Amino acid sequence: MQALLEEAPDTRVVALVEPRMADKASELARKIAAGAPVAVGGPPEGDGDRIEVLPGDITERRLGLDDDRYERLAAETTAVYHLAAVYDLAVPLDVATKVNVDGTGNVLTFCRDCERLDRLHYVSTAYVAGRRTGHVYEHELALGQSFKNHYESTKFQAEVWVREAMDKVPTTIYRPAIVVGDSGTGETPKFDGPYYMLRVISRATRWHMPIPRFGRAEAPFNVVPVDFIIDAMTTADDVPELVGSTLHLVDPEPVSAAKVFDILAKEYADRTTAYRLPPKLVAGSLRVPAVRRLFSGAPPQSIRYLNLPVYFDPRAARELLEPRGVRCPRLEEYVGPMVEFFREHEDDPSYSPG
Repeated sequence: MQALLEEAPDTRVVALVEPRMADKASELARKIAAGAPVAVGGPPEGDGDRIEVLPGDITERRLGLDDDRYERLAAETTAVYHLAAVYDLAVPLDVATKVNVDGTGNVLTFCRDCERLDRLHYVSTAYVAGRRTGHVYEHELALGQSFKNHYESTKFQAEVWVREAMDKVPTTIYRPAIVVGDSGTGETPKFDGPYYMLRVISRATRWHMPIPRFGRAEAPFNVVPVDFIIDAMTTADDVPELVGSTLHLVDPEPVSAAKVFDILAKEYADRTTAYRLPPKLVAGSLRVPAVRRLFSGAPPQSIRYLNLPVYFDPRAARELLEPRGVRCPRLEEYVGPMVEFFREHEDDPSYSPG
């Protein structure tokens, strides 16, 4: 949101949020607006109101809005950013379908109703590739792949729907890899994904134990900082030729699963990993509630991402971004802020997933 406001001084942003999150979203919007007025639940009252927080629900028809609000948005909106999804790797199928698939369908319907829409910016995931191995290219999608969990399968279904609607809805699709905190500050809203590795390193350090690693040692583990995703999407805003394109927002030179552990262990504890745990043993152990609690609820499904020998080819994204000064930094370049932010907040339960 902040990047959009900074990009164009006359831009006004409407943030559609779940009703239960409206107060928190309004507080955040006020911080972003640096004290400027923020409209909540209705149209702005003055020219200074650049952010409108609007309670709604993408899983409902017409986004859970009354007719007046829906028709006003359809008349005014020129760009839609669809980021809402259930990212939990252990999500039940019915919940994932309702949010990731049905929610996307409702957003597409809204886009078709918009009178002035220039672009739908749809955030998918690189992991619509499922269990594929080897090279995965940006133009590819349905190649008979199976999936590791319902998150992947429903995001795949949603992207199929988005692609089918492209003749009526001008769209750019973004496929991020695993997203971590800001490369400069390390800030992140929760500790999941690679942060489970930091939990292991932290516990081993506190308990004066050797640091283990797990996963297929040579498998690429692709992580990207959130500010790279934001920079890429705001840069793509200004390139109308990208309508109909799909971009892999990934590290073009991902480090291996084994090296990720060593990089994190070196930064957090100035140590290296001492031994490797078999992935099946780790995944099995995480099915025991007591073990999962030790690592802030790390789902057994997360281990599979350390074992998959897959490379996401980002040539279209690089051709667009790098000449414009946007590149994905290497993990070694931002591991310091990432680990420091984790160290400062690792005992704060509000950063645990859930």
